[in-house]
Amino acid sequence: MATKRKRRVLPGFGLSLGFAATYLGLIVLLPIAALVVKAASATPSEFFAAAFSERALAAYQVSFGTALAAATFNAIAGPVLAWVLVRYRFPGRELIDALVDLPFALPTAVAGITLTALLSQNGLLGEPLAKLGIEVVYTPLGISVALAFVGLPFVVRSVQPVLVDLDKEWEEAAATLGAGRWRTFRSVLLPVLGPAIATGFAMAFARGIGEYGSVVFISGNMPYETEIAPLLIVTQLEQYDYVGATAIALVMLVASFSLLLAMNALQRRVGATRTEVHA
Repeated sequence: MATKRKRRVLPGFGLSLGFAATYLGLIVLLPIAALVVKAASATPSEFFAAAFSERALAAYQVSFGTALAAATFNAIAGPVLAWVLVRYRFPGRELIDALVDLPFALPTAVAGITLTALLSQNGLLGEPLAKLGIEVVYTPLGISVALAFVGLPFVVRSVQPVLVDLDKEWEEAAATLGAGRWRTFRSVLLPVLGPAIATGFAMAFARGIGEYGSVVFISGNMPYETEIAPLLIVTQLEQYDYVGATAIALVMLVASFSLLLAMNALQRRVGATRTEVHA
């Protein structure tokens, strides 16, 4: 007698898998493949000349350097903000919690224009900073500020759920055993929050590398000084230098994809940590 095939709890796996694969292929893989094919149409010497020219290297340095600085800032400020939102109750808490997601909803161009007006030498914040000799607009510092603005929600929303699940009794037990606040943070909290902070850092870093709208206004777009790689790609396209544009885009793609792979690995660690917490 033929054995009956075991039915799945959730039917429609084949259809769902086919839809997901089709969507992934058309929306994600096909454009990437087109980029790789276009870049491969150039000779190796042409590709490396375009991807690693002096101007391109300067743009990479600006993009990666400012994204790293902004993500590092968010890796410190994000957990502090998440801690305040989770552990304390105060008037306006819900409003602050909603404002954390504002960079997700706000068009990046609007954010760039607003930050430029706010931090310019005659702006509300830029004027007192200028009196102190601190220039923000049209400098790498201004780019880092814009990237910190758009990247902060990634860190806060990565850390916040872990803090919600973290039992306060762990901290109370550490205090009972004589551990100070710094020892409690280092030995009890950081091992649990570390993967979530690292995940948020990677997401903010990856977002910062490819950010365009919020940066193009505040950067000043000066080659070799404040020109970011995404802007250089647009410039190359406007000059009909498709090989140069695709070469730079491919370098950025490889860098971003590598970060996403690292981020997925960290997310799995976060899931394992949460399981241990619940256990």
